[in-house]
Amino acid sequence: MGIVNEGEFIETVLFKGLRISLLAAGDGTEVIHHKLLSGSSWAMGPEEGWDGLEYVFVISGKLVYQRDDESLELKAGQSFYESPIKEYTLFYAEEDTEFIYVTSQPVFHNYSQFSKDLMELAISIEEKDGYTNDHCYRIKTYAMLVGEALNLNTKQTALLNLGSFFHDLGKVKVPLNILQKPSKLTDDEWEIMKLHTTYGRELLEETKIPFLSEIGKIVEQHHERYDGKGYPKGLKGDEISIEAAIIAVVDSFDAMTTDRVYKKGKSKEEAFDEILRNRGTMYHPQVVDAFIALKDKISEL
Repeated sequence: MGIVNEGEFIETVLFKGLRISLLAAGDGTEVIHHKLLSGSSWAMGPEEGWDGLEYVFVISGKLVYQRDDESLELKAGQSFYESPIKEYTLFYAEEDTEFIYVTSQPVFHNYSQFSKDLMELAISIEEKDGYTNDHCYRIKTYAMLVGEALNLNTKQTALLNLGSFFHDLGKVKVPLNILQKPSKLTDDEWEIMKLHTTYGRELLEETKIPFLSEIGKIVEQHHERYDGKGYPKGLKGDEISIEAAIIAVVDSFDAMTTDRVYKKGKSKEEAFDEILRNRGTMYHPQVVDAFIALKDKISEL
């Protein structure tokens, strides 16, 4: 018999807006405590070979359960379970929320530690590339606003959430003398820089986690252009996933408006105009329209 005292955890993994703590584990079953800060989200979905029970019990706060065809609010004392889960499900905290997640198949080390390590790596890369450590979070915030405006389904929303955060993960394999070069890159250096999209996909595929592998495909496409003149594969139009098309717009906007060591950022108004000028050439027109419609909200962030 094991006794768990208040505040006692086997292991804890921290993300921005989310704390995951393993309370107990045995015979493949795990009991995991989650604390989601207001405005944060957590998702789960079906995977090949997965047939376990998944159970969520809300301790405090309000957790909004969202699927493509339904949305409901779980309050303290209420629960949700499925065995196995058949649809992508997004849980959104309307206020600071704590819940217990029980799964009959182990997930804690396989997923949470990988995600934590990748998030820390993504942030360190952006800092080396001349951004602040909030760049990844800004991209994710902008992307989720656009995704909501475009009525993405639950799976697409979950993919966009992490895909936007990990978009430049592959830059870890780009030499620093190229990544931090203050002047224009040579043709050879530019060819190396462009490989970061494919490197990002490969890094996510190496985790062997199916959901992260799907995110890898989005990461690889986020520098494709609507007119087919992007990289690495010259995809065009609807050949580019909508998630990658969203990241292309919000990443460009943030890059334009951020002060870097070698250049001063543009005003948000100038960046909005630039995005609009490239509607239908660099950027997916529907994504641009949704982004411009959010102009006031994005300007306040």
